[in-house]
Amino acid sequence: MATAVKISDDLFEKAKIQSKVFKRSIAGQIEYWAKIGQMIEENPDLPIQFIQDTLVGREQIKVGQGTPYVFGEGE
Repeated sequence: MATAVKISDDLFEKAKIQSKVFKRSIAGQIEYWAKIGQMIEENPDLPIQFIQDTLVGREQIKVGQGTPYVFGEGE
């Protein structure tokens, strides 16, 4: 379900630029930023690079590139 939200012109312009760089829609870019921000707030002890790498890893698993890590295996 889509919902209209008002954002500043400045944020819109920044999202517009980043969306072109990362081949996302403007809404997709803002959703990505919101997702990262939410994860940072929920996990303030984790570095942002770790969070981003985890998201990339999850997407790689979804498309069959890699093997999910299972804690406790291989010990």
